[in-house]
Amino acid sequence: MRVPCVMDRDTQFYRFPGPEPEPAGAHELEEELVEALALLSQRGPDALLTVALRKPPGQRTDEELDLIFEELLHIKAVAHLSNSVKRELAAVLLFEPHSKAGTVLFSQGDKGTSWYIIWKGSVNVVTHGKGLVTTLHEGDDFGQLALVNDAPRAATIILREDNCHFLRVDKQDFNRIIKDVEAKTMRLEEHGKVVLVLERNSQGAGPSRPPTPGRNRYTVMSGTPEKILELLLEAMRPDSSAHDPTETFLSDFLLTHTVFMPSTQLCAALLHHFHAEPAGGNEQECSTYVCNKRQQILRLVSQWVALYGPMLHTDPVATSFLQKLSELVSRDARLSNLLREQWPERRRHHRLENGCGNASPQMKARNMPVWLPSQDEPLPSSNCAIRVGDKVPYDICRPDHSVLTLQLPVTASVREVMAALAQEDGWTKGQVLVKVNSAGDAIGLQPDARGVATSLGLNERLFVVNPQEVHKLTPHPEQLGPTVGSAEGLDLVSTKDLAGQLTDHDWNLFNSIHQVELIHYVLGPQHLRDVTTANLERFMRRFNELQYWVATELCLCPVPGLRAQLLRKFIKLAAHLKEQKNLNSFFAIMFGLSNSAISRLAHTWERLPHKVRKLYSALERLLDPSWNHRVYRLALTKLSPPVIPFMPLLLKDMTFIHEGNHTLVENLINFEKMRMMARAARMLHHCRSHSNVPLSPLRSRVSHLHEDSQAMRISTCSEPSLITRSPGSTWASIQQLKVIDNQRELSRLSRELEP
Repeated sequence: MRVPCVMDRDTQFYRFPGPEPEPAGAHELEEELVEALALLSQRGPDALLTVALRKPPGQRTDEELDLIFEELLHIKAVAHLSNSVKRELAAVLLFEPHSKAGTVLFSQGDKGTSWYIIWKGSVNVVTHGKGLVTTLHEGDDFGQLALVNDAPRAATIILREDNCHFLRVDKQDFNRIIKDVEAKTMRLEEHGKVVLVLERNSQGAGPSRPPTPGRNRYTVMSGTPEKILELLLEAMRPDSSAHDPTETFLSDFLLTHTVFMPSTQLCAALLHHFHAEPAGGNEQECSTYVCNKRQQILRLVSQWVALYGPMLHTDPVATSFLQKLSELVSRDARLSNLLREQWPERRRHHRLENGCGNASPQMKARNMPVWLPSQDEPLPSSNCAIRVGDKVPYDICRPDHSVLTLQLPVTASVREVMAALAQEDGWTKGQVLVKVNSAGDAIGLQPDARGVATSLGLNERLFVVNPQEVHKLTPHPEQLGPTVGSAEGLDLVSTKDLAGQLTDHDWNLFNSIHQVELIHYVLGPQHLRDVTTANLERFMRRFNELQYWVATELCLCPVPGLRAQLLRKFIKLAAHLKEQKNLNSFFAIMFGLSNSAISRLAHTWERLPHKVRKLYSALERLLDPSWNHRVYRLALTKLSPPVIPFMPLLLKDMTFIHEGNHTLVENLINFEKMRMMARAARMLHHCRSHSNVPLSPLRSRVSHLHEDSQAMRISTCSEPSLITRSPGSTWASIQQLKVIDNQRELSRLSRELEP
């Protein structure tokens, strides 16, 4: 049969007659539009970055250069380079795509002309005689050695998969950047040794760039601790604002000083500077110099105390230094007045930085400056924070599953725990302390290990046992998790209220984390003594608890219809958490839904309405791990605080910085590394720069109790302590979730539901 066609003269398209499509409903069209816009908003930034990289370097705008620079901050291959070098690279990087696997990028023996960074895909490294040597993946680089040594290529690079994307730096640009960096570098020597390395920044202000004589500013790259401190004191000005580069330099130093300049060394150096006098000059000049120097020291110390606050109570060196400095200041009326003027505002600012609310305690009327709040002085919004001097419950199991609870310092070592156990009935000489997980795996603890009670993983317990009986240990019944789900109870609470309760509890935990805990956590307890990361560890344990809670409840729900309804509730819960800017719990719920024991329940997923499945697919886009979770990072930049960020990724960034950069460079402190770590840690301050919970409907109902301080310091470290301040049994159960974290058990339950 011949099909007639009609020529449309206006558009020059052929139109074939046929049945007209059914008009879609307005509501469906609106949903499709929202979905399309959401997809475009997530993919748009990737397209913008690709467009910027495809442009010739000379045609890139400042905004595009900033976009490329931000991308370089998260690429492993350039992690060791300074930010100034990364900015130089942003201006010369070229985008080079290859579509077919098996393509040879260059061959062994070829002349080296470019340095490559893998942006997407992977390559095989092949050499003559050995064949395949290794495989490089996204974030790795190759080809730099041939440029540095001006030598032939040492291997052949072959594309391992289709659609590989590379960032390329040509040899002439590479050499120019190296020369520019060297030309901008200034090295200060004392007694024939380099003590400070500075890099000139001709663009002006920037992070940790103290003002120096002349028009240019200098970035501290590396130096001895004493010289970095000396430069910081010289750079500080009494009229500096919170956004002044010197203030950022000061913040970088204070947040990271425990890494390279412990309080013993810092306090001694500050006292030395306080008493120092100039070698020459008349009496007036000497007096002015001494006065200015002491004012700078007071500003630094006041910010140090405001940042760390009660954490310094447990540091005898710091408290002795502050007492001595107070006595010295009290003899000088000008310094005393200066301190009284600047102290309240400085303290308020830094209390906000560390999530301790927006009200500062009243200064007590004394002749000497009050550096630290007293032990019995209540700290707003921090009653659940665990500090070094706190005592926490150590629940220690015996092989027969009887439990002994000891109250010991949070930083107690295993040796101290064993000494306390020796005083109890039933103690046998030669016993050891081990931790056992829900699968029955036992790990011995070293005598010097500290903070073992708060560092336990989900459903882990401490056991004291004879060495020969370790292999016979079985998990405590409570470690195995529940046997009956609570789907019916969850059905009584609206999803929005449930999200609000989760967010309120999470905010209490998140608000108790000090910025410096991120740095201490990444460095590890073996590098730092008498510090605790218990608040951060508790928050991370909560993340794991939530994701296994989702899997547990679904696997313990035997009725298919009720299970599908519960699955739908969890998906909507994730959507509400995202709306409330609780991204940490959002990721936890989504990870729980993607657990293999849940994702395999095909019949349960099929019962979901099409609209809910579309919602889940839309939420999944935020979990996209490609390009170092760029979708999430871009979404985070668009959110105004308060926000609860995805903490595992923040810790991954910190670990990336720590492991990708040496702490010492030519026997000098790598302050560029300190600056990057401080910047990552300050993300907590940004997320908490608003004092209220993110859209939580329960915030007004949670009262801040100011109990007896000593009792508070003992009790608030435990999860039950938060329950007493919270209304409703649902609120209590939300804080003490019972979960199965044994993946093998979850898989078994899942197969019973759907073989």
